[in-house]
Amino acid sequence: MPTRVHEFAWPDRVVIGTIGQPGDRTFYLQVRAGTQIVSIALEKQQSAQLAEKIDEILDQLLTIDGNPFSVPTSTPVELVDNDPLEDPLEQFRTGAMSLGWDPTTAQIVLEAYPISDVDGDEPFDPDGADEPEMLLVRMPVGTARAFTKRTREIVAAGRPLCTICGYPIDPDGHTCTLPEA
Repeated sequence: MPTRVHEFAWPDRVVIGTIGQPGDRTFYLQVRAGTQIVSIALEKQQSAQLAEKIDEILDQLLTIDGNPFSVPTSTPVELVDNDPLEDPLEQFRTGAMSLGWDPTTAQIVLEAYPISDVDGDEPFDPDGADEPEMLLVRMPVGTARAFTKRTREIVAAGRPLCTICGYPIDPDGHTCTLPEA
């Protein structure tokens, strides 16, 4: 069965957003081009690592003599996006992701694949509701910088961490066990 590819070559919007309260948030990667919107659920750690790795790629590109790709060092003000997520909210839950760089278009390339059914015990669906799918996003460098800035802010907006044990502090308190000496 062929894979259904949700492809965005020059998206209008690429953001990480959340639904829920800190400690009980669901993270989404949302991409929109015109009226086409795809939102995929992912983990907080996946979101943080995605921002980190995109910044690493962009920072490496800055070291190339003459910065031939016009990579910005910070987020261009006109690309800041603090708007909430749009509906629909979930196409699939993300498993594996990959990142790359396309020098021919000066874009970060992101591929996201759903968590797969490891056992393969699911019955065949002739209507294609369980059709394999993936998300393919190509982000210009400015959009990529804006994406990483917003993502870092959203990840940091979670529960504060305990300065002793490093675990999150819940709104109703925290019982910390001191590390063994």
